[in-house]
Amino acid sequence: MTPTGRPMPPATRSPAPRLRMAARRSAGGFAMIEALIALLIFMLGALGVLGLQVSLTRATSGAKFRADAAYLANDLVGTMWADSANLAAYSTDCSNHAPCRNWTAKVQNTLPGNVAPTLSIDAATATVEITLNWVVPNEPQHSYTTITSINRNP
Repeated sequence: MTPTGRPMPPATRSPAPRLRMAARRSAGGFAMIEALIALLIFMLGALGVLGLQVSLTRATSGAKFRADAAYLANDLVGTMWADSANLAAYSTDCSNHAPCRNWTAKVQNTLPGNVAPTLSIDAATATVEITLNWVVPNEPQHSYTTITSINRNP
């Protein structure tokens, strides 16, 4: 406006308000892009943490199954030491000897995959080899083997 109250001719108007409006519109678009990029970075971080959690769970369950297999094998060795007079009964069909049958049921209830354990006994040296196998879905078969010597108790 002129000092007399009349509007200014278009050529003499200041371009500042139009420039401010255009700058405000482009800043709003830039803020939206920044927010989307921040969201993308956050999602990638969350996916990384999720992948780490999955691999940690897999490693923990693998360690648990190995510990269970070691415990079960040592449990049978202890039973064989206490029942060394019947050591030959463990090398034949395990279902004929109650302690061996109970142990086999415990193995199949504890380890996944329902794989029967393998027992091998050398009668001459009283050396026992126990092999436990288990299968976790989407993984190859796992195995735990222990070899020990059982002294016969009189």
